[in-house]
Amino acid sequence: MSGHLLEHVRSYLDRDPDERIAYVRASRWIGHQVAQHAHRRLADLLSRPPSLRTQGLMLVGPYANGKTMIAERFAVEHLRRSPEQRVWMIQTREGAGLGHFYGSILQALRAPGGDLHDVRRKAEQLDHLLATVKPRMLIFDEFHNALRGRSRDVEAVFAFLRRIGRQYDISPVLIGEVAVYDFINATSEMASRFDFLAVPRWQYNEEYLMLLDSLEAALPLAQVSNLSDEPLARRIFNLSEGLIGETVAIVTKALIAAIRSDAERITKAGLNELHYVPISQRRSAVLRESLL
Repeated sequence: MSGHLLEHVRSYLDRDPDERIAYVRASRWIGHQVAQHAHRRLADLLSRPPSLRTQGLMLVGPYANGKTMIAERFAVEHLRRSPEQRVWMIQTREGAGLGHFYGSILQALRAPGGDLHDVRRKAEQLDHLLATVKPRMLIFDEFHNALRGRSRDVEAVFAFLRRIGRQYDISPVLIGEVAVYDFINATSEMASRFDFLAVPRWQYNEEYLMLLDSLEAALPLAQVSNLSDEPLARRIFNLSEGLIGETVAIVTKALIAAIRSDAERITKAGLNELHYVPISQRRSAVLRESLL
């Protein structure tokens, strides 16, 4: 009855519902083709020879499509293998100017941020930290947050990215939405410093069906759901709008409902009972009116 599950998942069928649900809700790595390719590109960047003009990488795609998880997984795997931390993840703060941007890096490096408006002091503190810590790669998640200010603020951020390559031999990795691609490619100077890797929406094809098969094998339901069969697969894809984060969220919610109802399988009727609203429809006037 549990032959459709991975071996290490089968034992969860014997646990109580709360334990099974906790396991289902836990974050999990999905090593799909784009994710594996991204890891190879990041590994090549990390192992490059020293340079005065370092190359960076843009990881660009829509929201909720797994970009952050790809980078975090790479950073964690690096920590497991390396005796010293050379890769640092930075959550780019919302807000314009170098003060916010420097604050993001200082926070990631576990340093006190101090006065947001004292940019010169932050720059000196950051230079000291970079010279001491000697990072090889800085990964800026949601980098589009740094692009919402005045043009001179954006240029100051870009100047900083160029300087850390020349002065500290650091490769910057920029993760974000399509605005990152547009801003970087607005000038030849920045475009020549960054390679590009797209994390696009999924298409409804064999690769997506294989993703659904891998999800079903990794999540503990006693009965086979056949997620990759029509019309169930098509329904999940339409609700997810081709986003891997949404696909996982939909399957997770449906699976939890199946555990709580003792159905032990995901069905199209069960999906409909979730009343799941796709991202593109969550700002619709009809939906908003229903809240008033």
